[in-house]
Amino acid sequence: MTRVAAIDCGTNSIRLLVADCDPATGELVDLDRRMTIVRLGQGVDRTGRLAPEALERTFAACREYAAIIKELGAERLRFVATSASRDAENRDDFVRGVLEILGVEPEVISGDQEAEFSFTGATSELKGRDDLATPYLVVDIGGGSTEFVVGNEHVRAARSVDVGCVRMTERHLVREGVVSDPPTEAQIAAMRADIEAALDLAEETVPLREARTLVGLAGSVTTVSAIAQALPEYDSERIHHSRVSREKVREITEWLLHSTHAERATVPSMHPGRVDVIAAGALVLLSIMERIGAEEVVVSEHDILDGIAFSVA
Repeated sequence: MTRVAAIDCGTNSIRLLVADCDPATGELVDLDRRMTIVRLGQGVDRTGRLAPEALERTFAACREYAAIIKELGAERLRFVATSASRDAENRDDFVRGVLEILGVEPEVISGDQEAEFSFTGATSELKGRDDLATPYLVVDIGGGSTEFVVGNEHVRAARSVDVGCVRMTERHLVREGVVSDPPTEAQIAAMRADIEAALDLAEETVPLREARTLVGLAGSVTTVSAIAQALPEYDSERIHHSRVSREKVREITEWLLHSTHAERATVPSMHPGRVDVIAAGALVLLSIMERIGAEEVVVSEHDILDGIAFSVA
């Protein structure tokens, strides 16, 4: 077994996995898996730059993660940064800060690389299951972008498009710096149109409708599953490989879109950092399911982070 550490820094959250990995079998044994909402992508869609306060939140999380990695004695570390840091003019500030704290340079990967890691992490445990037909469509709904990957044993086609829960919220649901509470019908319609245009773009290179099993990743999807199960708190074990029907996703999405911040904040399984962006993330998921005719989504807690860890080992 090789002890490895993987960090995935996205638009909304930064996550750490320290695990023992058997390179021969691909088995991962978690030692520590955690997530911190840092909202690195705050304002990037509007300004093109990473905000100083967003960088400091991210660096604070990096310092915490550095201590854990040292304590657990990980032999190798890979730090992958995704959508927000790809888009930012001042991403060199981000790179320098991470290098100083963790001793590794963050890899600002392409959307296609992001998709490859997501597919590997999400499907490694699903292969060979008789109840899940292939090809899989793995959908990773992040803060700034969504990755679509179709494949069986390996990736056949992948595409990253710029729709994510933070980007859609900031683009359509914020007026004068405040998130609409709740959104207007006009705002929801504009957001739907933006998502549909992105799906058109994804379909130019990824055969979305050929998929026989939809696998959903990341916080928007796992939170929808937690709400569907009425969990009294976030429970990774109950969420991992749960299945949520399209009708249930539609019901939850409609409630999220028409509820207030205070009402959404009462959901016990929802991270406080997702309260303002979960409605947009759920709408992305619902739009995908409607586009491809998926009757259900298989929810995975294993995703790009696991794919990064496999690549390290």
